[in-house]
Amino acid sequence: MLMASLPHWITTVTPQNKQFYQALGQRIAQLRKAQGLTQQQLAERLGISQQTLAHYEVGRLRVAVAMLPNMARELAVSVEELVGVPTPKNKRGPTPKLQQQLERISQLPRAKQRFVIEMLDTVLQQAASG
Repeated sequence: MLMASLPHWITTVTPQNKQFYQALGQRIAQLRKAQGLTQQQLAERLGISQQTLAHYEVGRLRVAVAMLPNMARELAVSVEELVGVPTPKNKRGPTPKLQQQLERISQLPRAKQRFVIEMLDTVLQQAASG
């Protein structure tokens, strides 16, 4: 049986939570596709099997709470956005996706950071002169 092969912390979805986990799964799939990732690629980054990710995306399995920060980071969104908590639209500052991308850039080696900054400078200069 499938459940016997899964870790103990992965459980099936109860009827009461089914709608939440289906909506979460749909968001995961949409965000994954928006990042240009396959199920296999995202699963590898998260350290889970592609089959487990597929079960998450259709709402068949619960996503472990401990996995949400890593999943949000890989999908370039906040945990709140991932789980469907509405964010105020009048909030000042960078969008959650941009903020996450900036955080990821800050973790790159210095040479790669300089390369990204040079690319951004070029694009911004072209936009300003165009």
